[in-house]
Amino acid sequence: MKRTSTSAQKRAHQSNAPWFPALARAVGKDRASREPGILDAHAGDSWFASHRPQAVVFAESTSDVARTLRFASLRKVPVTARGAGCGYVGGCVPSRGGIVVSTARMNRILEIDPADGVAVVEPAVITAQLQAAVRERGLFYPPDPASLDECFIGGNIATNAGGPRCLKYGVTRQYVLGLEVVLADGSPIRVGGRTLKNKTGYDLVGLFVGSEGTLGIVTQATLRLLPHPPARAVLSAVFPDARAAGAAAMAVFARGVLPSALEIADRFTLDAARRRFGAGAVPPGDAHMLLQFDGLPEAVAAECRCSRAALESSGATSIESADDEERCEQLWTLRREFSPSLKATGLKKLNEDIVVPRGRIADLFAFAESLQQRYGLAVACFGHAGDGNIHTNVMYDPGDERSAAKTGRVLDDLFDRVLAWGGAITGEHGIGLAKKRWWPRALSPRVRRLHAELKAALDPSGILNPGKFV
Repeated sequence: MKRTSTSAQKRAHQSNAPWFPALARAVGKDRASREPGILDAHAGDSWFASHRPQAVVFAESTSDVARTLRFASLRKVPVTARGAGCGYVGGCVPSRGGIVVSTARMNRILEIDPADGVAVVEPAVITAQLQAAVRERGLFYPPDPASLDECFIGGNIATNAGGPRCLKYGVTRQYVLGLEVVLADGSPIRVGGRTLKNKTGYDLVGLFVGSEGTLGIVTQATLRLLPHPPARAVLSAVFPDARAAGAAAMAVFARGVLPSALEIADRFTLDAARRRFGAGAVPPGDAHMLLQFDGLPEAVAAECRCSRAALESSGATSIESADDEERCEQLWTLRREFSPSLKATGLKKLNEDIVVPRGRIADLFAFAESLQQRYGLAVACFGHAGDGNIHTNVMYDPGDERSAAKTGRVLDDLFDRVLAWGGAITGEHGIGLAKKRWWPRALSPRVRRLHAELKAALDPSGILNPGKFV
């Protein structure tokens, strides 16, 4: 009886993907799997949604990806690319099953060239590891998403990832010079190159960066590197409230200073950190600002002096400074703990990476306060105030149905207001599954049709990461 049951389960398991034996032959049995634990591990990302794929291919080369996509294209099997699974919007959830192509084994830094100022990498190189490797050569890769210690360069490219240093240095797109991409039919192509300027035809590099795996699978990237700044300094300031901090940020810019990072956190976020680490570990006050400067020592010192004066005139109640590496990192530690501190409250955190025009920062904090009053849910705001990208976290009790039911209305109001101000519903995380509901509000019908036309041209069978925004 036991043997019959096991045999029946095996047949049922195989029937879910009758094409799997052929796939294993095409890519190699050591690269293809239908083990239940592996399927579960590749079903989702950091968002709550998940869906089991029917198979996982562990690609080790561009050829592996090409063979997989040729196989899938002929049979119209969905394919979802996956890296480290650090995303916040369900972007790599294989929502229609099919094959997940894991790039985790493609993790080599192929080249670092100081003369050309480029690095050539495979998609599973961890962002922080690349930064450390190029720094040993006196070079600098600026994009710094919060998950840099675990996220892959390929995922950064898929979402056009940012981070605090975007204010001065820009997002991932500004550092991608060339790409090797496998298209839906299994054709490998190269776009761009290793030069800083290239106006040969359309900007196809820019087309693939931020496309969330819907147009092709990146298998290699040529990245721009900068000289590493020889000095940096940090200012940590406290304000009576977040609106005052937002006004202070404008005062810094008005003096002609461009920090490499300018971060603001509100009272709820600070209180969460106090509960987790103790009041003594967090500066007093209801709003916190962190500014970083880098460059030549003389320039950094001058920018610090000028910014301190702007903060003092804007009502800062205390200002702390650091100009050595160890102390700068200590001041940044608090900022990096904001998201874990919110999670430690026991409330569920909906992390929305909205962007508003920079002049609306103070208005955004005020609007978040009005949402709290209207719906009785905490809205914790912190993030990259310098470029208008504030992480607006709707906090609710997952065990309270009434609390959870309000979140959709809160997000409706938030996104409607952000769009009315000329902002964007996502600055770093992408649309994925989490923001599909608001995709029609974010872009006009004609622009959405243009997305669909581009998708149809590159993926006529619709097999790449289906079920997402296009």
